[in-house]
Amino acid sequence: MNWNIAEFTAAYGTAAQLPKCQTPEIAFAGKSNVGKSTLINKLFQRKNLARVSAVPGKTATINFYHCDGITFADLPGYGYAKRSKSELIRWQNLINGYLQDDRDLRAVLLLLDMRHPPTKNDLQMVDFLIDTEMPFAIVMTKADKLNKSERTARLAALPNELPQFEDLNITIFSSVTGEGLESLRGLIEEITVEDPETTE
Repeated sequence: MNWNIAEFTAAYGTAAQLPKCQTPEIAFAGKSNVGKSTLINKLFQRKNLARVSAVPGKTATINFYHCDGITFADLPGYGYAKRSKSELIRWQNLINGYLQDDRDLRAVLLLLDMRHPPTKNDLQMVDFLIDTEMPFAIVMTKADKLNKSERTARLAALPNELPQFEDLNITIFSSVTGEGLESLRGLIEEITVEDPETTE
């Protein structure tokens, strides 16, 4: 897969606007400011492909990117409190509309901030993905911000914090050091480029 030819294609703010699925898709989910845009830029080695904001909750649309026959969907961050009730309803309908649509969604990459225990919203998302039997993997972001002892402590705590931990696919990631980048690319290629229907 050629990771250097990614391009932004469109952004949609309501479920009714979402285009029909044309290619295999990978979705990025996570709380506001967890590093989804930064991860996308690192994945494709582009500085400004996805706009990075220091303001939590800035992304209010599903942003679509295309790369070598694969579509990548950057979902709006959840858990940001400073939204009106109508905006929260629109956001919820948008996310649910996407995840429950008839799409060739190969996996949701759920980003969690490695520095902290999973939030209530993080755990709700994990439970939703498990309950709907949707393929997903966990990406622990901002790993470079932990020292060795802090990292060891966080990794030791995860089995008690995440449901069905032993069955989860977890990648430790840092946009600063590049840790986990090749593993993440390999995972994406495995579930998109190598179509299971054609390799059986």
